[in-house]
Amino acid sequence: MQEIFDTVVIGGGQSALACAYYLRRAKLHYILLDDQPAPGASWRKYWDSLTLFSPAAFSSLPGWLMPESQGAFPSRKEVINYLTRYEQRYEFPVERPVLVEEVCFREGLFEVKSADKTYLTRTVVSATGTFRKPFIPAYPGADTFQNQQLHSSEYKNPEPFLNKRVLVVGSGNSGAQILAEVSKVANTTWVTLDEVTFLPDDVDGRVLFDQATARYYAMQHGKEVNTSQFHVGNIVMVPPVKEARSRGVLHTVRPFQRFYEEGVVWTNGQKEPVDAVIWCTGFGYALDHLDCLQLKDQKGKIEVEGTRVKQKAGLWLVGYGNWTGFASGTLIGVGRSARQTVAEIQSYLQQV
Repeated sequence: MQEIFDTVVIGGGQSALACAYYLRRAKLHYILLDDQPAPGASWRKYWDSLTLFSPAAFSSLPGWLMPESQGAFPSRKEVINYLTRYEQRYEFPVERPVLVEEVCFREGLFEVKSADKTYLTRTVVSATGTFRKPFIPAYPGADTFQNQQLHSSEYKNPEPFLNKRVLVVGSGNSGAQILAEVSKVANTTWVTLDEVTFLPDDVDGRVLFDQATARYYAMQHGKEVNTSQFHVGNIVMVPPVKEARSRGVLHTVRPFQRFYEEGVVWTNGQKEPVDAVIWCTGFGYALDHLDCLQLKDQKGKIEVEGTRVKQKAGLWLVGYGNWTGFASGTLIGVGRSARQTVAEIQSYLQQV
């Protein structure tokens, strides 16, 4: 007889680990399937200098505080170490590397399929995040551009861009941070759709999370929310960005019109040679493994209530952003979604 799990968690990152913490407490029969060769998930692939926005104490998963970091904010290596030790601390059952290719539903059970094995389970938690779905906008002439293009998911450090002409495209924090360090070694231009805004220097992830939490609970209780009391802006002034400001490089220009073989053409018709374009333009949702269930809308989302998929009983999505749980894309925020998800799984299993 093939083993049947109560829950299969697809993923091995922070969202999967938070769910595993509560699944372990609930004493359910579960397993995590991680497509990476070692703990740390997408943090192993981010650029070398990436840090969190919040101090360690405000960046922790359920049950165990992240150890204090050496700098103001935990580094990429410190986050990987924390996730590794967290997994080991609770002895979660993880199989890796296992790339889930397809999830189907037959005869009352989910079939979670990899190239080598099919796992049978009563419920599924998809916690694959966004990293496997980098987004690059379509630009006229992009296929004719003969120099380098890479997404921020492929960027590691500024050394390959020494003395080159580089466009950094994207108005989010990744664009600001990559621009900050590439501008030390290269001639850079920061391209954004609109002029960016910067948060006050004293606002980090702690403040953002506290304010968002207050706003969330106010909305939950039907209270009117005065948005003017919340900080507005999209760039957090972490130390590298502050340093870039001191050098006077935190200025942006509006998008170019098209590519040509050696560079880009601006809206005024001027051609500019470019050696590399770094796309800091975000990600989609890594949900292709659920295509068999035919649940996605045109934007690649699946309709949920909290984290529970409305059109397919027994399936939950955790950690894909606010649409799958308030602040579920953050280390500190995903615990709330994970706890509620496991409570719903327990209730569901008692009924089937």
